[in-house]
Amino acid sequence: MKAQRFHTIRFFKNLIGIFLMVLPVLCYAQVTSKADTTLIRIGEEIQYTIQVEADTTSLVLFPEGASFGALEVIESYKVDTNKVNEKYRLLKKYGLTQFDSGSYTIPSQRVMIDDRAFSTDSVRVEVRDVPVDTTQQKMFDIKPAIEVDRVPFNWALLGYILLALLIVGGIVFYFFRRKKRKEAREKQLPPYEEAMVALDELDRAPYLKEQKSKEYYSSLTEIVKRYLDREVDEKALESTSDELIARLQLHKDAGQFDIDTETLQQLHAILKRADLVKFAKMTQELGQAQSDRKTIEEVINKSKEALPDPTEEELRENEAYLEMLAKRRKKRRWMYGMASVIGAVVIAALIYGSITGFDNLKDKVFGNEMRDLAEGRWYKSEYGNPAVIIETPEVLRRVEDTLPEQAQEGVRNMSVFTEGTLRDALYVNVSVIQLPPSNQEIDLNRALDGSLTELERRGAKNMIVKRDEFETESGIKGVRAYGNFNVQVSETKMLKEKSDYELLLFAQQGGIQTVLVVYQNDERFAEDIKNRIINSVELEITNQGEKQE
Repeated sequence: MKAQRFHTIRFFKNLIGIFLMVLPVLCYAQVTSKADTTLIRIGEEIQYTIQVEADTTSLVLFPEGASFGALEVIESYKVDTNKVNEKYRLLKKYGLTQFDSGSYTIPSQRVMIDDRAFSTDSVRVEVRDVPVDTTQQKMFDIKPAIEVDRVPFNWALLGYILLALLIVGGIVFYFFRRKKRKEAREKQLPPYEEAMVALDELDRAPYLKEQKSKEYYSSLTEIVKRYLDREVDEKALESTSDELIARLQLHKDAGQFDIDTETLQQLHAILKRADLVKFAKMTQELGQAQSDRKTIEEVINKSKEALPDPTEEELRENEAYLEMLAKRRKKRRWMYGMASVIGAVVIAALIYGSITGFDNLKDKVFGNEMRDLAEGRWYKSEYGNPAVIIETPEVLRRVEDTLPEQAQEGVRNMSVFTEGTLRDALYVNVSVIQLPPSNQEIDLNRALDGSLTELERRGAKNMIVKRDEFETESGIKGVRAYGNFNVQVSETKMLKEKSDYELLLFAQQGGIQTVLVVYQNDERFAEDIKNRIINSVELEITNQGEKQE
């Protein structure tokens, strides 16, 4: 009796222990779903709600994307969160509809709570035609075409163009003016020749015939002052008559200008007479003016002879100075040339970027691998047996790949085709695994878990996984996982930028066909490339073993 009682107590203790172990799992989370109606007309909305009760620390992922079968998602509403008895109650609503009449099923939805998957019940809905009574509803003719407003003018583009033209005009004017000045300097004669030519031009001028003494003497004194300014004293042009004579006397006393005193006196007298004519409006006789002209020519000739010959040292210094000036001019020409080229490139870039877009300009200058793949030639090929038909920007290459030892036992044959690596901007992997003959149906969700585990083993870390069903254009159904992850490049380093991925699995005649696309999303071309690859996926045979055309 005591033994029986002992065993009974022990049995209940074990039962209570098992119940306490299972209780946290049973209470861990609860997932329910409902539809506000199961009967709608074409185009009306069904509000499908998934309710989750979970711990406050749990991570809950609701289904997204094309996971509702033939029903279209009008809107995916934000998650409504309420706290109930130390737990969170999450409500996720979807607006669904269908534009063809018939009977449809909202398939079972998979909700991920931490690492566990929960499935909702499927719901059967009816979509009915909208009755149209032409006896009650009038029919109208097609409305005529109407004119639409013009596309607004792009004032920003006009501003860029005007700014560019202004900059170009400024650069052209600067270099044109600089060229003119340079040509004028090159055409300038040596000081003595310039003075002789100026005297000849003064002789041909009509000043004396028209009795314009002021103009005549102004030109005559300017000729001699300009010559002295270039050859003897650099302040001759801005000096008064007395100041000029005083400075010339200083040069004579210093031995820099060996001219006789009589010539200086003659020059001083002509300058004084010229001052009287210019400022006191005195008129000079024709003979006096012609005599002063001859005296000025003699002063210039004697001044030329009075200049000392340059020493050998001065000649060398002058030669070195001229060489330095030549180098400086050459360097300046290079700088101006480079500045003009850079300015022209910047202006062209601004105009091109404002017209075609600055992202397009950046791609042209720095290159864009994803754009090259998107706009380049694509190849449609068959891979494996039974074949996976897929279109890719590069032809996939067959590689030798092995599975972990625990997974090799159940595999009869495996073919793997890839292009790129997980670190590249685009990585495509197609594999066909043939399993031994078996009467058991292949569990694609379990196979999907295995593929994700293998992807983690190959370097995918911090992986975010979303799941749903997938159907090719020809109606072949499979499962899909998508999200993003970081790629591990070494034991202590991972790529900072996340890589997006999409993984498709199909079960065909005792085998599993897998398509994996991993890409670095540049927000412009990568998503289109991925969609084009995924939308091109077809299989050689259907689930019933029929050949695809």
